[in-house]
Amino acid sequence: MAVALVLVLIVVGSVLFHLLSPWWWTPIASNWGYIDNTIIITFWITGVVFSAVVLFMAYCVFRFRHREGSRAAYEPENKRLESSLTIITAVGVTALLVPGLFVWSRFVNVPSDATDVEVVGQQWQWSFRLPGKDGKLGISDTRDVSAENPLGVIASDPNGQDDVVVEAADLHLPVGKPVKMRLRSIDVLHDFYVPEFRAKMDMIPGSVTYFWFTPTRTGTFQVLCAELCGQGHPLMHGVVMVDTQQDYLAWLGQQQTFAQLSAPQQTGSADQAPGTMASGLKTAARLETVGSR
Repeated sequence: MAVALVLVLIVVGSVLFHLLSPWWWTPIASNWGYIDNTIIITFWITGVVFSAVVLFMAYCVFRFRHREGSRAAYEPENKRLESSLTIITAVGVTALLVPGLFVWSRFVNVPSDATDVEVVGQQWQWSFRLPGKDGKLGISDTRDVSAENPLGVIASDPNGQDDVVVEAADLHLPVGKPVKMRLRSIDVLHDFYVPEFRAKMDMIPGSVTYFWFTPTRTGTFQVLCAELCGQGHPLMHGVVMVDTQQDYLAWLGQQQTFAQLSAPQQTGSADQAPGTMASGLKTAARLETVGSR
């Protein structure tokens, strides 16, 4: 009796926890309500199966408990029961998988007005690239990655010269506008995951994966790596800030383009006038004299 009662309490407690859990009212920062709807369908299907199995176990524990003089009936197989369980299992698995097909279709069918944003995963940081004034991202190649070109943008592609490069810093997006996230990894497997957006996707070296979403409210949201990528995996965090259009344009105007970052840096001696150089030499001489004292 005690075991059967514990099993019943487990079912009741699980149902109450699901219905009263605060995650139902978690603010969503994207337009992906269908992701939550799919999760709810999964919860209901698996919850019904879980409750039925555990309650059946409780019934069996109580109904077939030990009694003096009782003997168990030996029944090695039951074709009717096996057929019923096979059909019910097939229907349940189908009900779990079919909604996912519709969700995946919406997940990867990008609207025509979406803006491309490239996400680059690297042990252990996030970098981003946004299109410049031409509205197009230039071609990139992992084989072109170097210290001077950390995202591997192909310099010969004119569309890439005005691309905005955000290396190991926060990504800003305008609210209310769809964006297509193009995901690349330049070393190992990563996974770009923003929990509030209900969005995640694996990043596979040598491939480009993608998804899209529309930010629906301003705020600051954490980026996580959801794929074990090495010793620094727990520290691979980032930030996506959803701004108003005005704030987004102000932030965008402060970023550097690929052309600016790849331009040769002039040495200080070439930029200085003769008078400035003489003044600098005098100051250095004074500092050396003071230091010797």
